Amino acid sequence: MSIPIIYSFLANPLSGAEIEKLSFEVIDREVGPHGFSLDEWEVVRRMIHTTGDPTIARAVRFSPMAISSGVRALRSGAPIVVDANMIRAGLSIERLCRSNGRYSLEMIHCCVSDADVAEQSSRCGLPRSLFAVRKARPVLNGSIVAFGNAPVALLELNRMMMEEGIRPALVIGMPVGFVHVQESKEELLSLSIPSIVVTGRRGGSTLAVSVIHALCSIATSMEVAS
Repeated sequence: MSIPIIYSFLANPLSGAEIEKLSFEVIDREVGPHGFSLDEWEVVRRMIHTTGDPTIARAVRFSPMAISSGVRALRSGAPIVVDANMIRAGLSIERLCRSNGRYSLEMIHCCVSDADVAEQSSRCGLPRSLFAVRKARPVLNGSIVAFGNAPVALLELNRMMMEEGIRPALVIGMPVGFVHVQESKEELLSLSIPSIVVTGRRGGSTLAVSVIHALCSIATSMEVAS
């Protein structure tokens, strides 16, 4: 019978912070030279750490001013609108509060499970995410909007930005899947809106969370530097 590997770890223990530091060193080494700025790399490296997939770096796109606009929004305590409760649950209030101490769970808006949204979806035969983003309209201007699941929600937000003049501070466009996914991201990238996008079919809640957490780290480091 083989010896459980955990004993090897316990003989040479590492803290969680030490494991993360070593992980980032591995990522830096495996990816090597890249064309990202220091702040962009902070975001991309966190995304790689979340997925365990260095190749995702090739799919990440930053619009001009995406980092600065997102950091400014966090430091001002802007609302955060998400397309899934998984993102809402994954966001660390502690990290958000390092950017602005006023953050609370109530400032992270997710309407997809609301009863009126479910009723509209059932009545119209359309995805709940469509009606959820419409319901969030009052808080969209100046907010950080993070989509990791619902391409239809991103398509509707794109329409609202194109036709209604809605202007979020930052759109994190990372819905995952096979239907309307790539089109929703390509349309977002065509707009003059600060955005961070994973092109192609990949995405997901954990990626959206990792981006916001990375922006929190950048915002915190700016606060310390100032």
